[in-house]
Amino acid sequence: MTQKSPVSRKNAAETVFEDLRGAILAGRLPVGTRLPSEAKLAGHYGVSRPIIREAMRSLQTLGLTRSRSGSGSFVISDRHAPELAYGSYSAREMIEARPLIEIPAAGWAALRRSPEDMARLLQLCDGMERQEDALKWVRLDSDFHCLIAEAARNRLFVRIVADFREALMRQSELVNLMADRRATSNSEHRRIAQAIATGSETEARAAMRDHLDVVEQAMTWITSQRAARS
Repeated sequence: MTQKSPVSRKNAAETVFEDLRGAILAGRLPVGTRLPSEAKLAGHYGVSRPIIREAMRSLQTLGLTRSRSGSGSFVISDRHAPELAYGSYSAREMIEARPLIEIPAAGWAALRRSPEDMARLLQLCDGMERQEDALKWVRLDSDFHCLIAEAARNRLFVRIVADFREALMRQSELVNLMADRRATSNSEHRRIAQAIATGSETEARAAMRDHLDVVEQAMTWITSQRAARS
């Protein structure tokens, strides 16, 4: 790593992530290397510790580093993992399962949402569109998908979405860092919310299906990038 001048908040995590990822893949940070602490990395790049944390989580998702409690983060591979994992769930499992849960949930939400649900959903859209902090945006994104499950008035949908919420956040972080999806996601979320607001089950299902299809396309692109860099 070379000393970096402070970077803008908008692309800070992406800059840190790509610099560290490039150093690991090129062998400048060999396997077994203990990475500097969050505080030292934050000072090196001129960014906040949460931004460092975001970049480090995505490096772990790619299988390049591992955090050891009390010892710090270490480089464990100079090649991307053959399959991405977000904690308990793999990228493949998320891609396969989310449409089976979230598309029908969006449809039921259009039929069953309360005025309070609708107000909160639109507030989340407004918040995501205004939010520049990537970590806060990811949390709002997960709130949006959890609220749709709640608005569907189906406790199984709520429990399942809550169970993979952490994986959903990890996926959003990686997609945002590597595929720059936030602005497009905001438009897709707004379309889903508006379809639910009109009470159209068909439109809500279609909007959610289109959103998840684009997420899958982004993950396919990321996988191809991983293969090219491995």
